[in-house]
Order: sequence, then C-alpha cells, then structure tokens
Amino acid sequence: MRGRLFVLLLAAVLAGCGSEVNSAVDDAVSGRAAKPAHGDTLIQAIAANVSGLIPNITGDKYSHIAATHIYSGLITHDRNINIVPDLAESWTLSPDCLHLTFALRKNVRWHDGRPFTADDVVFTYQLMTHPKTPSPYKDDFASVESVHAVDPHTVRIHYREPYAKALMSWGQAMLPRHLLERYVHEGKLREAPQNFTAPVGTGPYRFREMRSGEKIVLVANPDYYAGPPYISRIVYRIIPSQATVFLELKAKGIDATSNVTALQYKRQTDYPAFRKAYNRFRYAGNVYTYMGLNLKDPRFADQRVRWAFAHAINKRDLIDGVRLGMAREATGLYKLGTWVYNPTVRTYPYDPARARRLLAEAGWKTTNAEGLLVKDGQPFTFEMLTSQGSDEGRKVAEIIQANLREIGVGMEIRVLEWAAFLKEHIKKRRFEAVTMAWGIGLDPDQYGIWHSSKTGPDEFNFVSYRNPEVDEQLDRGRTTCLERERKRAYDRIQEILAEEQPIIFLYFRDEMPVVASRVYGIVPGPIGIDYNFTEWFVPKALQVYTAG
Repeated sequence: MRGRLFVLLLAAVLAGCGSEVNSAVDDAVSGRAAKPAHGDTLIQAIAANVSGLIPNITGDKYSHIAATHIYSGLITHDRNINIVPDLAESWTLSPDCLHLTFALRKNVRWHDGRPFTADDVVFTYQLMTHPKTPSPYKDDFASVESVHAVDPHTVRIHYREPYAKALMSWGQAMLPRHLLERYVHEGKLREAPQNFTAPVGTGPYRFREMRSGEKIVLVANPDYYAGPPYISRIVYRIIPSQATVFLELKAKGIDATSNVTALQYKRQTDYPAFRKAYNRFRYAGNVYTYMGLNLKDPRFADQRVRWAFAHAINKRDLIDGVRLGMAREATGLYKLGTWVYNPTVRTYPYDPARARRLLAEAGWKTTNAEGLLVKDGQPFTFEMLTSQGSDEGRKVAEIIQANLREIGVGMEIRVLEWAAFLKEHIKKRRFEAVTMAWGIGLDPDQYGIWHSSKTGPDEFNFVSYRNPEVDEQLDRGRTTCLERERKRAYDRIQEILAEEQPIIFLYFRDEMPVVASRVYGIVPGPIGIDYNFTEWFVPKALQVYTAG
C-alpha cells in the first residue's frame, strides 16, 4: 500500500482487528510453489472516473486506487499494519513526539529521471500547508513548526505540540517541486498536468494514459528503488455497473475487482468454473455505511427527528437483505474488536412506534390523505442521493425508503453519476440526505470528518456537524502520544455521536475482492490484500498479455 489511501468509501481502522481470507477453497494463493516472473497485465474494474491524480488533493476512493501505485510516501504499512520504511529508509522520533528526523533512500528517482531529495519533502509540506492548496488533509500538518532539509537525504521536522500521527502523516504522497511549484503559488494545482495527463511520482508504476469514462493505464517503473514490480501493466477499466462487472468477470474481460456484491459472492461465484478462474477473498472490512443528513436543513437539525430515523431503520433487514448477513451493525465510527471501540454507547433498536412518538414530539403530529406526516402545512418528504454503480447504495436507500414510509415520512431516491454526485452535490452541499460509506484511516483520528472547522467545499464534514466538546476531544486525541489518553478522548466522542446521531450509522461490511487465479503472491493480512502488490506475479506459463 503506497501512500495514504483515503476514500469517501474506503479503508480502515484496522489496528487490533483480525482479517481473514475465506478458508477452505478460498485459500491464500501465496503458498503455491511458482517462480516469480515479470510480465502480463492485470485488468481491474473501478466504478467511476477519477477526480484527479494528485492524491494529496483528492478524497475519493477511485482516484486513490490509481494514484497509490504512482506515488510513494516516506513510510507505508505492512500486512500487520506496522509502519515500515518507504522513501525513508529510517527515522528517529523523540519520546515527546516533538522532533522527527528521516533518513531518505539515496537511489530514488522521479519518473522523469530527476533525483528525489529532501527538498521535495520540504516542498510537499509547503504544498500541503499553502493557503491555496485545496486539500482535505491539511490538518495532518497543522502542528508542524518547521521542516528542514539538513542535506539532500536528511529531513528534520519539529512540532509545536505533540501530534499522535506525527510519523503516520508522512505516508502522504511526496510530490515533485520541479513540476508543481508554480501551480501551487498560482493556486492552480487542480489544473496542473500532473493531476490528469502527466502525473510524475516515485512509485512502482508510471502513468501511461487515461481515457475519461473508459480506462487508466499504468506501466511498471523500471527504475523503482525496490526493483521493478513483476506485473508489467495495470489497466483500470471504468465500469459503473456492478452487474456489468460481474458479467466481465464471467467472460474473463477483467482480472480483478475490489468488491463483488454479497449476492455474487455467496450465490453466484460458488461454482467450479468460477473458482478455477478466480480466487475469492473475504475479510472483515473497515468501511461503514451510513445515512447522511444535511444538518443545515431545519428538519434534520432537530435531534428528535434523527433519533426517530435511527429507530425507524431496521438494520437487521439491511444486513440480511443487502449484505446477506456479511456485515455487522455499526453503533458508531469504530468497529467492534479495535482498541478504540466503545461498547457502552447509546444504541437505537428497531422500534417504529417509538420513532413515531419522537416525530410527534418534534411537531410532526398530523397526517395528510397520503399518510404523510405534516407540519406547518408541509408534508415530511425529502430526497436521498446515491451514486451510480453502487447497487448496494441503491438497495440500502430502498429499504430506508420503505422503513420511513411506515412512520409517515416520504423519501425519493435519486441516483447520480459519481463525479457529478461529488462535485455538484457533496462539495456544494446541495443535498438533503445521502447514503454513503466512510472508509476510516489507519489511525482513529477523525478530525477531518467531525471537527467544526472542516466544513469547507474541499473538506469532509459535509453534513455540517458542529459540537464544541467533540472539537475539544478531537484536539485532545491527536495531541498526545499516550494511548490511554487517546482512548478517553475517543470514548467520549463516540458517546456524543451516538447521542446526537449527526448521521445514522448502519453497518460495517465485509470486503470481498476477487483476483484472477493466475496471479500469485497474494498474502492477505489485517490490512487487506493490496499492500504487497509489487510482489504479485503471474508465472510465465500462465501469462495472458504480452503488451507492457
């Protein structure tokens, strides 16, 4: 896993939780004896166009899937979520978390042949903190006092105050000063060629081409510091429909997808021909699905309405009907089994009668001829947005629609293309409700999602949640290196969010990627399967494609 993978939809508070491949037939493919070989192409389906190829300024899953192979950070994570070297070969962090020094590798070059140096690290910091940089990750560097290039291969960083993610934050993609400095100063980073047509990184793959709505092509970097990856080429095919993805798998038009649906996994892939062509994996995911409400809407600003919705939605029906049981109920933003999880928070059992009483307390007492609740002459109706290509999101919306109709609330569902969904509605706050999923980072810090200062158009608090105590606890949780102190802060955050329900937490789902069986070297772990992609290979006798 290169750099930091952030997703409006993806990745993982994984610390402390086990991640297992489905046993028996769905075994890991790493144990098969075969000689690693260079060559072949891996064709992977993704559901939408990318919003850009500079990961430091994008927040969506699909942009990061491609960019993570183009760029590298100073550190990365191994299969057990331990921090390990990447562009930095070593580091020292003072016990008070105020002083951090990186020793950089000396054999790293940008894809255009220029050497990677400490000056590029300094530039990346300057870019991330520049007022004109539209990054949702700026807060990762807010506590930095200075970044100094001691020499071409040594970087010294000083913090104003202890920062819990001091080391982890330097997994952010390093960016080239010689190509991007002008665009940063002009405030035109999104318009830079690097963001769409000519990205240059230090990662294991180089950008070859991108055709909007069709594909992105990467090729192995022969000058990668750890040696060229085995698989010569990656082609990301943009296929918005999950049904079409499955048809392509059956026709062997693609080699991999990050997630089949629960129905496909449980009932449509369990036959000999499919099991021969593909390896299926299943492990407890760290993505929670939720119903998001625009808290600037006076109806949803009323906490009693949010409580009513939480009681009206049958989470068991969602888990059984949408996920076929392959998910666990979410009581908040952390997953059962992680060190940060708080098991004592308020919960909302399915109770339509209680939901109706809460709505009545909020003034929704009478109904019209259609059975819809009415207040001040207006029926309680609203629109929920979901993105095209997410069959799961649509199904979740349909069950919520039926649940809310039972308590007298009308909800229309609108399905939008992913890029338009983000650009025209999420960023501009032009929505009443959404069904989405949050992928959580490898650290429990949720400052960017819940802090009241993070409600700008390029930031993640798009439901416009504000709570001074949550702000205080978020600050406390990130400004200490002591786990017990962080635990107290995050316990309190979970209590407040469970009480206020700024979003309706629904469930944590299992991840179910599928990869062609000719691909060897996959070693699943708590972090998933992608972390060691450079070690995946196809034996010469099994290679299908010669282009690369």
